[in-house]
Formats: sequence, C-alpha cells, structure tokens
Amino acid sequence: MTEGAKKYFDRIKNTIEWLETEQWDNILQASQELTEAITAKRTVWAFGCTHSAILTAEVFYRAGGLMVFNGIFPSGLWLDEIPPTKTSKTENLPEYGRVIFQEHNIQAEDLVFLFSTSGRNKVPVEFALEASRQEVKLIAITSLEYSKSVASRHESGKKIYEIADIVIDNGADKGDASVEFDGFDQKVGPISTVSGATILNAIVCETVGKLLERGEDPPVFKSGNLDGGQAYNKKMLDNLQGMIKYMPY
Repeated sequence: MTEGAKKYFDRIKNTIEWLETEQWDNILQASQELTEAITAKRTVWAFGCTHSAILTAEVFYRAGGLMVFNGIFPSGLWLDEIPPTKTSKTENLPEYGRVIFQEHNIQAEDLVFLFSTSGRNKVPVEFALEASRQEVKLIAITSLEYSKSVASRHESGKKIYEIADIVIDNGADKGDASVEFDGFDQKVGPISTVSGATILNAIVCETVGKLLERGEDPPVFKSGNLDGGQAYNKKMLDNLQGMIKYMPY
C-alpha cells in the first residue's frame, strides 16, 4: 500500500469514528424524524447539487434502502452536463432553488434531506430558505469547518447550517480533500461522499430498527436481481401511494 492510500484509509477511519461519537445525537434525531414521517405516511425528499447529488442517488431506489426517499434531480445539477463547469454556474442561478422547491410541490408536513458540503451556493441556500418559509422540516448534511470558513454566495448571507432544523456535520475539511503530501500544496482525497453515505445509511438502519420496534413493516427495497425481488418491491411500492412521487400511479 502506498503512503497516499494509507493516509486516505486512516483519514476515513478517523472520520467514521468521529461521526459515531460527535454526530451520534444528530443522527438519532434525524432517524426519529424519518421514523415519524414514515409512520404518518408523509413524503420524504432528498436533494443535493453536483457531487452532493451523489448522496441523493445513494438513498434513492436503492436495494437495502428505504423506498420512501423521493430523489430530486433538477436539470443542470447532475454530473452528466457537458461541460461539467455548467453545473457550477447553474448552482448559483438566482431563484432556481426556490423554483426547484415549488415545482416538486413540497408540502409543510413533508420531510426534506438537503446535502451541501460547503453549504454556501445559491441553489441549496435558496432551497433551504424556501423550506423554512414553508415550515418544512429540514435535515442538512454539511461540513461545518468548510462552511464556516467561506462566505455565502446567497444575497441573504446565510449558509444551510444556519437554516436547517437538524444539522449533521460530515467532518470534511475545508475544500473537502483530506490528504496532504510534502511539497505539494493541493490536498487530495475528498471524503464528503464516504462520510455522507455513512451518515445516511446509519440513519436508514436506525429507522428500520425503530419501525420494527413499533411492529411496522419497514418499506425496504429488495434487490431486483434476487428471485422474487421485483414482485416484492412492486407490492411494497403499491402500498406507499401518496408518499411516493417517482412512480406513475
């Protein structure tokens, strides 16, 4: 194993241990909100821009994941844009965050997960502000170290950690990259995807446990590549009409 790989493994292990201790209460709080939303059959949303959208993909339509996550994938904010530099411009379009929120018809009783490591760009900030204006419960995964070190790009001067109801720190460094080399100024090895996915899957697992304690049948996807998996998923999804916005009911 090279020096660089070892450094990255060590950083990830340390971050995961840090999440388990320092962010434990926030993770449990988020899980409680998700459990209550599922029990009450309220709609759950997940949204992030560009690389933060990877976390939306992580919980959306995923074997072993909860069926209730409705992924928000707006035009211009996924990494299939060519050139990809367009996404940086789109993420700072004025009012686009409000448009995204309103076009998905998000209601006051819904629960929203929002992902942004820097927490500073116009679209996620405007989206968060609209959630606050509509009194929608908002759970944010962000980097407090990173976000507190930069200025907001939104006219309000706010960043998402200042708006969300529950904030979970993903432990990423300023700039996200985490591994340093002597004689090379730029860090490498971003960690927000690994830490963010760990946080989200911990919330999902905790929520499933809470639902089972209540005697409920958790709406978890089976792999469609397992025998009977697709039929099981269809039956479960049919029972979630009203919560699910990504099926053509």
